Order: sequence, then structure tokens, then C-alpha cells
Amino acid sequence: MKLQASAQEKTQMGKSSKPFMEKVAIIGAGLGGLAVAIALRKWGYDVQVYEKAQDFRPVGGGLGLLPNGLNFLDAIEPGIVETIKKSGCEVRKSVLKNTQGETLRTNPASRFDDKYGQPLITVWWWRLQQIMASKLPSDSIHLNHRCIGFEQYDRHVSIYFDNGEKVSADLLIGGDGINSAIREALIGDGKPRYLGSMSWRTVIKCNQELLNPGELGFVKGNQEFMYLLNVGDGHISWLYRKLLPDCIVSQDAAEVKSRVLDQLADWGESLRSLVEATPAERILAGPICDRLPLKYWSQGRVTLLGDAAHPMAPAMAQGANSTFEDAYELAFCCSQASSIEEALATYEHRRIPRTQLMQTRSALGEMRYYTTDRETANQQIQEQSQMRSEEYQDWVFNYKPEVKFDYNYSSL
Repeated sequence: MKLQASAQEKTQMGKSSKPFMEKVAIIGAGLGGLAVAIALRKWGYDVQVYEKAQDFRPVGGGLGLLPNGLNFLDAIEPGIVETIKKSGCEVRKSVLKNTQGETLRTNPASRFDDKYGQPLITVWWWRLQQIMASKLPSDSIHLNHRCIGFEQYDRHVSIYFDNGEKVSADLLIGGDGINSAIREALIGDGKPRYLGSMSWRTVIKCNQELLNPGELGFVKGNQEFMYLLNVGDGHISWLYRKLLPDCIVSQDAAEVKSRVLDQLADWGESLRSLVEATPAERILAGPICDRLPLKYWSQGRVTLLGDAAHPMAPAMAQGANSTFEDAYELAFCCSQASSIEEALATYEHRRIPRTQLMQTRSALGEMRYYTTDRETANQQIQEQSQMRSEEYQDWVFNYKPEVKFDYNYSSL
């Protein structure tokens, strides 16, 4: 079976009878790589995804899917948002707690649905990866393939892997995260920038009374904070961050868990018990990093997407959501263009200015977690000359695809 656009859309987009691109190789089977693979297959391209991991293990923390990201996911794969709702948690309330686990304030989260037409959904990263992977043929995802380089030619790009394999494609997409091998070969801008904030996170299934169904919790400490996310099926994700001058991460799982518990020594038992109940090997520790915005993401037949292109601090929860925008836009640009050069130039024109602002605001937002009320007020005054917080949220969340994909299925 080959997936083709409807006759009306092909006329609208001016698709040529002889396509300029047939085979696409994507490095990275994270959320961005899978999303763009789904989108490109809908336009009839032969898409292969290469992932360095040996298997899809249940890893990752919880994440929030916001209206803009859901708009683009729904455009890429109609119906997937409803599936995600069933697998995760549609947030109805946000709860502010103190470090003893006591509720200080509860706010409705219905404003997302009411104002932007989509809810806030919290879901386990791994479960979302599984949902998205299920939309692709199993033989199009190649595990245990670590990319070690590529070479570009006039009509193709050759991609090399550490297992000795070599593949050829018309287009190579680097969706391999903040430490992207494709970015390093393409841009060569070194290591990510540490933002001074360390992170520990996990997903566990346990009995807890901190959160009711449909709630998202936030705990504010002294230059430290914790998010509590319901992520579906009785699982809860805790994400703890602390302002620290160094970004040293122990390789010993027991030491990692002990360090978190030491930092939470003065916190209430209900919160500490979540960490105590977590198997040490399930705690993911790492620095919060980003990179400075780029002026270009592409060279020749190679381009970047998601965290490989525009890694940002998680403060605004736009890492995954902006990546789904990328996935749709890149596939859409390829469907309209008459050459790879044109497709990638249009993709960059549509995406770079938006993600540059997201990166900048996300870095500022990360530091705001650790500021005093007075410092926050001063920052807000400074923002008056730029884009106000509410205006920025509207700009982010109201973003929608120009055209919703509409596909007919026909045999070759």
C-alpha cells in the first residue's frame, strides 16, 4: 500500500509526476523522529528510522502536551490525540503545594480547552513513543543503529552506522536529540550549554495520596521545585529540579537516589516517600541544558528537527510540542516543493524565527523558577517592552497547521 494525497491536494500543491525525493532516512526514534516519519509516509515517501537504542525500554519521565503540540499531532495523525488522552491524563486542576505536601492553592486547568480548543495532557514519554511507533510499519524502524557519519553527493546522501551498515537516501533528517551526531557533523558547535539547573525524574506506579485523578502538582522550595504528574494507569511522574553550580552526575544509581533524598531531607514524608519508593535504577539524572539559536538547520540534503535543531529548557514545556510543529511543517514543505533545496529553505523560514523566541523564553523561564517574588516582578517589568507573558502564551498555544492533511489510500 502507498499513501497518497487526494487528487484535490495534489493539484493544490502542484506535485510533479516525477518526485524529486523518494527515500528519507531519519536518525532517532524519539518523538520527533517518529512524528516526522508518520507525516512523510502520509505523502507517499519511503521513510526509514534508525535508532541507536537496542530496544524500546520503558524509560523517560512524564511530559505535558499543550494545545499547539496537540493541534499538529492531530493534523499528522487524525485520532491520535484521543488515543493519547486514554493513555495519559487530561489535566483538570493544577495544585500548588508546599514542601510538606500541604495544598496551598488549587486552580482549574480548563482554560486550555476553553481558550485554545485543546486540553493539557500529561503522559509518560515512553507510552507516547509506543503509540507513535505503532503508527509505522515495524520494518521501518531499525534499532541498534548508531549513526557515525554521512557523506553527501549530488543525488543522494550516504549514512554510516557503527554496526557496519550503510544506507542511501535522498534526504537525511537528524532527529537525534540535544547531543545530535548529525548536528555535530553539520554545525559542529560543541557541547550544550548548562543552565545551572539539575534534574532528576522518573515514572513509578505506587499508592499515593498527593494527587487526585486529573490533577497536576507543583511544589516550590528554596531554589528547588518538584512537579507531580499523573500519567495514566495509576502511574505518577515526579520531576525534581535544583539550582546547582555543577552538573556532575554519578554513574552509581544508589548514589543518585541518595543524593535526591539528602536534598529533600527537610521535605514532608508524603513527598520523600515517592523518591523512596522509586527503584534507584529508574531515576534519570542530568543537567538542564539548551543551545543558542542557529541561523540555519540544513546543508544540502541534510536537515535537523526538534532538540537536534533547537534544544530548549523545559520550563515552558515546548520541547516536544514545538517538535511536533517541526514534523508537520517539514513534511508539508516537502509536499509542496519542487526540490529538496526549496523544501528545506521553506522549512527553515517557517520554523527558525518561532523556535528562536521559544528557546530564549524557555531559558528565562527556567531561571524564573529560582527567583524571589521581587526578582520575578522586575523581570515582568522588563518584559513589558517585549512580548508579555499572556501574549506569548496566546502566540504559542493558538498556533495551528494551515492545512489539515487529508489522505486517500490507494494501491500501487
